[in-house]
Amino acid sequence: MAEKRIPVGGPYFEDFEIGQVYDGVPGVTLTEGHAALHQALFGDRLRLALDATLSEAVTDCPRPLAHPMLVCNTAIGQTTVVSQRVKGNLFYRGLVMLSPVFIGDTLTTTTKIIALRQNTPRPGRPATGLVALEMEVTNQDDAKVLHFWRCPMIACRDPEAQTGHEGSFDAIPEDIALNKLKAAVPAQWRLDLFRRRAPGEHFTDIEAGTIYDIAPRDVVTSAPELVRSGLNLAMGHLDAHESVYGVRLVYGGHVIGLAAAQAVRALPNLVTIIAWRSCDHTAPVFEGDTLRTELTVENTHPMDDGHGLLDLRCVTRAERGAEAVRAGMEAGTEKAVLDWRFVALMA
Repeated sequence: MAEKRIPVGGPYFEDFEIGQVYDGVPGVTLTEGHAALHQALFGDRLRLALDATLSEAVTDCPRPLAHPMLVCNTAIGQTTVVSQRVKGNLFYRGLVMLSPVFIGDTLTTTTKIIALRQNTPRPGRPATGLVALEMEVTNQDDAKVLHFWRCPMIACRDPEAQTGHEGSFDAIPEDIALNKLKAAVPAQWRLDLFRRRAPGEHFTDIEAGTIYDIAPRDVVTSAPELVRSGLNLAMGHLDAHESVYGVRLVYGGHVIGLAAAQAVRALPNLVTIIAWRSCDHTAPVFEGDTLRTELTVENTHPMDDGHGLLDLRCVTRAERGAEAVRAGMEAGTEKAVLDWRFVALMA
């Protein structure tokens, strides 16, 4: 019998076309195991994801709320069938949690190519291009629970490729309207019960312009384990030879998840994350880097019955560790690696 050899590894930039839809990824049922692993990796203190009794009282659902970052990391992992050859994810935009997700829900993600733009060639560097993706996530009842855009940089098959792609990214929204954010707050939640059962500061105590300089830092560990648990196929997170730095690149959601956990240390009575206005990875992160976050309250948006939305900005910096040194960076130096503007619900 003649040998039949089939390459496996995901599309190159030249393989994409505007309008392509990737919808054959496995659905993922979120379990208590997923929640426990998320907690082990991030140490997040978000109350509703930890306290099943409080979660049921507030949400009127007998199943605990799934941490919004667990939901996001699961959805992003499902989209990486498109971006297996990613060299870096540049940004996220317009992410809105359209409906709460609970442990036991099954998530399915559809990814659409909406724009292509090849990067300007640089001497000595293989050709790459930017791929604008639009994602829609549904649950087992076919209800939309999450919608967002992201932009990975993908390698070209031909290192000297000239694809001619000069697409516009104007279809990606610059911001999220306030009425859309307020509509994403579950109307049936008993936020008055949350206030009574969670001592400390609540929405009416928070002032715009407040800056929290968060002293506790977190070292980045178990990076490949997070990638595998989320079905993330991006090769550069698992194989140093596929990274432009010669060492494995930490998945951006790992950095965002640690920033979220640090933000909850500053504001322990956050109810949940509703949206990401924008999220930019300003520099790479490597396993062994130590992260610290400065959290700014940029705006407050009152709603009914004393609760409201907070516009928050996390600027996260990494103190470089041994892996970063292997990538050619100076040990102990600190670099801004994340600029994340998100919207949180506070009772």
